[in-house]
Amino acid sequence: MKPIFGRGPSLQLRLFLAILLSASLMLADSRLGAFANIRYLLNSAVAPLQYAANLPREMLDVLRGQFSSHQRLLTENKALKRDLLVMKSNVLLLDQLQQENQRLRDLLGSPFVRDERKMVAEVMAVDSDPYSYQVMINKGRVDGVYEGQPVINDKGIVGQVSYVGAHNSRVLLLIDPTNAIPVQVVRNDIRVIATGGGRNHQILLEHVPSSTDIKKGDLLVSSGLGGRYPEGYPVARVTSFTFDNKRPFAQITAKTTVQFDRLRYLLLVWPTDRTKMKDQTAVTADGAPIATAVTPVNTTDPVTLTAPAVNLTEPAVPAPRKVNNANE
Repeated sequence: MKPIFGRGPSLQLRLFLAILLSASLMLADSRLGAFANIRYLLNSAVAPLQYAANLPREMLDVLRGQFSSHQRLLTENKALKRDLLVMKSNVLLLDQLQQENQRLRDLLGSPFVRDERKMVAEVMAVDSDPYSYQVMINKGRVDGVYEGQPVINDKGIVGQVSYVGAHNSRVLLLIDPTNAIPVQVVRNDIRVIATGGGRNHQILLEHVPSSTDIKKGDLLVSSGLGGRYPEGYPVARVTSFTFDNKRPFAQITAKTTVQFDRLRYLLLVWPTDRTKMKDQTAVTADGAPIATAVTPVNTTDPVTLTAPAVNLTEPAVPAPRKVNNANE
């Protein structure tokens, strides 16, 4: 008679055989890669189950993101509406203030004019030289860019164009030690010269007497002297004013309003027609390609070009004759 529960190998022998088989399979998989295809097929078969198990969590994340985005948009919309209301109230008096300012400047004979033409440019590359602060932009000679052209952004003055190519240009930043700009203090209209400090967000005010009325926190704007930079754009804010009795000048540092380590989009500024004509005439002496850019300006204001030509050629001779006749 055959027993119901037959006797097989002992448990110890089964455990030893299982361990031996497992070690052999792991060695064959690690050394020979025998089960790579099998593992790939099993992983592919289990993948739908993993996606199905992860689907509820992804749906909850999407719903939560949409709800939070909706709430954030509502909050931002309310804030923007409040800001818009304040801005509209400020704009109500803007036209009147501009007209009044223009009338006052006409009475004072000030040449301040705010009708510059601007063009958006994008930063293509940053100079890797640690002793030079320059960036490359995607506008060049074909776009009307010229050497010495001022460059600004939404925070203030960035620098000036130092080299012009056909389709790109190089901009010398305001913080470069070789760059300088005439500025004035908004509080009391004191005019000084600011030079690059060789560091991000820092410029220096040089040759300023220690008795000058400049305080920490004063805002510096471009004065417009020299005709290179337009007047009235923010440049920097004074951060320190120190002086030594042994030195004739004070040591003044200022933090620029522009964040030069985050430049992306810039604005190329063309001054008024008269200033632009003078600048481009100086540039055309170096090369002929810009001569075509000056021609349209001559047609708009021919008197400014013809009158100096007459003054330079003939009046120098007849003037003494008239004086001699008057003396006789």
